[in-house]
Amino acid sequence: MKNIRNFCIIAHIDHGKSTLADRLLDATQTVTKRESKAQLLDNMDLERERGITIKSHAIQMDYTAPDGEKYILNLIDTPGHVDFSYEVSRSIAACEGALLIVDAAQSIQAQTISNLYLALENDLEIIPVLNKVDLPSANVEEVTDDIVDLLGCDPSEVIPASAKTGLGIQDILDAIIERVPAPKGNVDEPLQALVFDSQYNQFRGVETIFRVINGSIKKGQHIKFVATGESYYADEIGTLKLNQVPKNEIKAGDVGYLITGIKEAKEVKVGDTITDHDHPTTNPIGGFEDVKPMVFAGIYPVDTEDYEDLRSSMEKLQLNDASLVFQAESSAALGFGFRCGFLGMLHLEIIQERLEREFDMTVITTVPNVSYHAFTNKNPDEVIIVNNPTDLPEPSTLNRVEEPYIKATIITKSDFVGNVMSLCIEKRGIVTNQTYLTTERVEMTFDMPLAEIVFDFYDRLKTVSKGYASFDYTPIGLRASKLVRVDILLNAQTVDALSALIHFDNAYNIGKKMVEKLKELIPRQQFDIPVQAAIGAKIIARETIKALRKDVTAKCYGGDISRKRKLLEKQKKGKKRMRQVGNVEIPQQAFMAVLKLND
Repeated sequence: MKNIRNFCIIAHIDHGKSTLADRLLDATQTVTKRESKAQLLDNMDLERERGITIKSHAIQMDYTAPDGEKYILNLIDTPGHVDFSYEVSRSIAACEGALLIVDAAQSIQAQTISNLYLALENDLEIIPVLNKVDLPSANVEEVTDDIVDLLGCDPSEVIPASAKTGLGIQDILDAIIERVPAPKGNVDEPLQALVFDSQYNQFRGVETIFRVINGSIKKGQHIKFVATGESYYADEIGTLKLNQVPKNEIKAGDVGYLITGIKEAKEVKVGDTITDHDHPTTNPIGGFEDVKPMVFAGIYPVDTEDYEDLRSSMEKLQLNDASLVFQAESSAALGFGFRCGFLGMLHLEIIQERLEREFDMTVITTVPNVSYHAFTNKNPDEVIIVNNPTDLPEPSTLNRVEEPYIKATIITKSDFVGNVMSLCIEKRGIVTNQTYLTTERVEMTFDMPLAEIVFDFYDRLKTVSKGYASFDYTPIGLRASKLVRVDILLNAQTVDALSALIHFDNAYNIGKKMVEKLKELIPRQQFDIPVQAAIGAKIIARETIKALRKDVTAKCYGGDISRKRKLLEKQKKGKKRMRQVGNVEIPQQAFMAVLKLND
């Protein structure tokens, strides 16, 4: 065990984590030249297209130190985006050390600090690495000072490196061997292993990825999952190189995978403890804290008959992405579907794309919103949790609504302070602190409603700061707010999927923009369609989609005007009857267009 090192790579998005992982794999000769490619561990098409890491990836490397000693290095490459911080927290739980990567050109960003605190809470040994030192815009001395201030370490401990050219890779490997502690654990104790990831393989069932804390696991062993209480036989165990490598035994301190032939996705829980069936451990590992979804949206199949297929696809996806939370719900406009909880808008987008690509499911996503607490006049102390705008009680019975607030941390260049501040105030933010980290970089903190950052906040922040601002947030509880439900009526019928809870001050503007947008997107029918926005019974905005007209008087040449009038009256009656029985199809882009009202 003294020759095993478990570590992960943490950093802000786009600071070079995956490229550094590639260099470490090359240096330890884990992959051959033929197998190697850029961002090797990003094996999803989506990850490669967008250039971001979405999933944590575990891989084992064999390394021979310069003194001839052989080591096993278990590396976990983690995502950098704030929406995937749950992946990072799970990876950290399986490690003793972390490489903290900082871009020499961009310095410390908001997510760097956030991930660092996660690692320090778990008592990980931090190895600071200054990446991209070969860039012309690299600011090595200044950024090294920033890292020293943040960590309180010695400047000599910061390793200058370039994942692109391979500079400093040997120093990083030496630092991992010297500084990261070997795993603590006892091979002779009963088996105790932590499940930190899992994925679904359509041929072999659920593949569980685990870290052995105490004891050892053997092929064919009768094992038990503590949280679910289910028992299985370990059909295959092994370690994770670029491909799975079957083994007969995995001992304490090591990371591996397990196949038991489980076909039901819900039988495996991330954070569960695996133990021996006959000699179980007395103290299961305290898994991970439950994930707190930040954004809720409905996901519905385009065809109601695909509901069961969508359910099984969601369960398989949840195995691979434990931060996805969902429950069944139904909508008058869209039929049966699911109310899903996401960690942010990028997470929602990725889930929708993965459902379409990996499971061939075409889905409709409703307007995202957050979870509110409502209180009625009848029972002012009873909390009604509102995940869906249609759950909000009638305005006449409503006492108050409380909405979730967050503490937003924004780090930006000093030139953009005014722009960022006006954006945050527009989004109902309250400035709580402003600190100059250096003469060029400012850290600002705001208290803001979570609902305001759900839609387009991150994109607009990048726009007003020319891409320089970095953003991170933590929930700080609920506060009372004056919120109203804005309903959209099409042809006098409420479309529940387009309802939204909005602050009273913004309701008129947003209602007006929504009806204008829908007027553009909904195709014209044979009859006039009124598109209205309403708060309760009060209509606050209206647009009319004009009917496609047929010139019924074209065949009347000259003659008495009463003949034309008679034909027009006849057409008017037909239109009226059509409007009573006609129904309006809403295209999918209308649901998503509501998110882009400011474009």
